[in-house]
Amino acid sequence: MAEPVATPVGTPGGTPGGDVVGPLLLQRERLSARLRELPAEPGCYLMRDASDRILYIGKSKSLRARVRSYFRDSHDISPRIALMVRQVCEIEFIVTDSEAEALALESNLIKNHQPHFNVLLKDDKKYPYLCITWSEAYPRIFITRRRRLRSPLDRFYGPYVDVGLLRRTLAIVKRVFPLRQRPQPLYRDRTCLNYDIGRCPGVCQEKIGSEAYHRILRKVAMVFQGRNDELLTLLREQMQRYAERLDFEAAARVRDQLQGLDLLTADQKMSLGDSSVSRDVIALAADERVAAVQIFQMRAGKLVGRLGYTADAAIATPGEVLQRVIEEHYSQVEPVEIPPELLLQHALPAQELIGDWLAERRGRRVKLAVPQRQQKADLIELVERNAGFELARAQRGAEQQLLATEDLAQLLDLTVPPRRIEGYDISHIQGSDAVASQVVFIDGLPAKQHYRKYRIRSSSIRAGHSDDFMAMAEIMRRRFRRWSQAKAEGADLAALRRAGASALHTDGLNDWPDVVMIDGGKGQLSAVMEALRELDLHEELVVCSLAKQREEVFLPGASQPLDSEADQLGVVLLRRLRDEAHRFAVSFHRQQRGERMKRSRLSDIPGLGPRRVKELLAHFRSIDAIQLAGPEQIAAVPGLGPALARQVWEHFHPAEDGGDESPSPPADAPDRHDQPLELAG
Repeated sequence: MAEPVATPVGTPGGTPGGDVVGPLLLQRERLSARLRELPAEPGCYLMRDASDRILYIGKSKSLRARVRSYFRDSHDISPRIALMVRQVCEIEFIVTDSEAEALALESNLIKNHQPHFNVLLKDDKKYPYLCITWSEAYPRIFITRRRRLRSPLDRFYGPYVDVGLLRRTLAIVKRVFPLRQRPQPLYRDRTCLNYDIGRCPGVCQEKIGSEAYHRILRKVAMVFQGRNDELLTLLREQMQRYAERLDFEAAARVRDQLQGLDLLTADQKMSLGDSSVSRDVIALAADERVAAVQIFQMRAGKLVGRLGYTADAAIATPGEVLQRVIEEHYSQVEPVEIPPELLLQHALPAQELIGDWLAERRGRRVKLAVPQRQQKADLIELVERNAGFELARAQRGAEQQLLATEDLAQLLDLTVPPRRIEGYDISHIQGSDAVASQVVFIDGLPAKQHYRKYRIRSSSIRAGHSDDFMAMAEIMRRRFRRWSQAKAEGADLAALRRAGASALHTDGLNDWPDVVMIDGGKGQLSAVMEALRELDLHEELVVCSLAKQREEVFLPGASQPLDSEADQLGVVLLRRLRDEAHRFAVSFHRQQRGERMKRSRLSDIPGLGPRRVKELLAHFRSIDAIQLAGPEQIAAVPGLGPALARQVWEHFHPAEDGGDESPSPPADAPDRHDQPLELAG
């Protein structure tokens, strides 16, 4: 298969000479030249505006015919696409070998660039996935809401609408199949109770080979792929083989697995007459802003899974939303998970192409149908009704967040509701291990991908000497230093804020907050404003503080708090932000303190530098395990010879060195036990 070739038509964002150009619609000669350069081959096209931002990404089996269709006066296009066409200044294309390749490439480009005029699936963390880490010798299986690949071999199944059902299914699977039950071993040199009762095959002590464990996991994966009947058939055949070999103990184990799997399908009553057919049923419910899409997975007539997606419905037809969901979902699953039939609520814009692409991935024909009557149409209606419930739930949450941001705008005298709100807090114990947190809410909801942690660098803040005002001022200087530099260099901050959705076109300055909230009272707020005055940003930023005792909101320069109630929506939003900043700061502080305490107990040992301390902790995982280990076990750590291992052991066993008394320390050595307790690292 040939690699796709990217070819720009003209110079993006301007002429070859570097002059900024306007929309192609206003320059007919340049438009005609661009269109003549397009090949009549399959591929993807990218529409760019005057700022070189990608407006739209599309695909076609003939690039020339498809792109020309946008610029024909007689062509019937939607108002959304017409608005996009008026902004197009340059066109770029990528040639592929086939239309199916173009479809896959388009999906990847849309994910990477997130163009404004494309249908985008929302990054919604409310639907969980099940992950199996196939890249590991002994894979883990766990539920997560963050679909982030550590390795291309790892697999995510979902997203599942019913997290309770997913947890129950995983619990049953862990009872039926012997799987690793803990992320880390409970004991270093022996198995735990799970091995003794048959719940775990002894992964921690490698009592089962990696390949044998992978075979167990492949059976487990069939459950989450909706291949229950196929798995039951496989286990029955395996049980029969064991019985024929008179291995009745192994046959009984498989029998127990069959009985356990029956629990997974006992409550699945929904079925169709043609129960031999496996199909996915896809429908949506939408308002003017959001579309909730549901996928019902029917296997052998039973509902085995219910998946959910949300998408932006403001700029797309229902068919376009369904097609985008299908491209996203089926590009992530294994070919064996693609059913032979898809029932659709609406016809797809490129239904024939999608069918060919799915058939190519599956290796067999995939039928796409839009049923209009009888039992299949009733099934579509059922899925649509379930999607409607999800949409109503999303609408209630969105309405509540909108009211909260509007109330906050009124409270802080803002012209528009704030979209990005940042909260800051400091955590330490009498100055030791001082850290700070930055949490971000977007549209009233936590945006954890924007959270940040800070270690306080000031030498004045140390064990026994704390200064929250100085710490908060330091964080403000570090947070907004680049914005201050941009302003000093003559940058238009207002323009940067307007273009803030794209880090590519703002040199990374795409994180300007609409509101900054400080956890504290007037003292912390004054320290922050003094730091912002040094940065010359005190007039641009909207800053407030929230005092804990009475939940009072303070603004810079005001001696009295704002007239507000603790339970009004805007204040409740600030309280949620404050509590999240506090939680995030405290968790980071505890992590730092725990690491310091580990390091400080080992750093007293002569000859142990930071690298060897790290290797010891990586090998034994805890100080207690090192203390229980013998000299020979410690010497097994890479980089530690017998002499140093003996020193480590003697450090934890000072009275056990072959005599009744510990060796005397040098005359000039300080007595370790007479030292005061160390508070800071």
